[in-house]
Amino acid sequence: MDHWPTGRLLSTAARLVEHSWNEKLGAIGLTHAGVIAIEVLAAQGPMTQAQLAQYVRVQAQTMGKTLSRLETHGHIARVRSTSDRRSHVVSLTDRGREAVTAAVEMERSVLAAASIDPDVLRQELQAVVRELASQFASPESKALPDGSPVG
Repeated sequence: MDHWPTGRLLSTAARLVEHSWNEKLGAIGLTHAGVIAIEVLAAQGPMTQAQLAQYVRVQAQTMGKTLSRLETHGHIARVRSTSDRRSHVVSLTDRGREAVTAAVEMERSVLAAASIDPDVLRQELQAVVRELASQFASPESKALPDGSPVG
């Protein structure tokens, strides 16, 4: 590893962290995609499945699969919209709120095993993303090449 380029170190570290985190998440019925969805609901409040899919930049069908799993495990509730009977409003349950907190702690525990300061690592990675993303994003779009927002 002493001779690996930085990009290889970053991608290998990312895969290993993701794998370790996913193993822990599975124990409470979550996946990485599920965590993203419940974090958005925790921050933004209830919204339709279509709005949630648009917010996290995935297809509605993909979001539907994620929400079905979250609903099965009691993390979210879906009820018909009163304004549009064709859509469902998705909201976080108490169990879902607990899962958001647990997921954050699980992520921290994965990084704690590396005996580094996870807050410093986050700050450094955010600086790398911001700096390098500015090379790819036009001033108008402020988005990465894959379409995700910068910042």
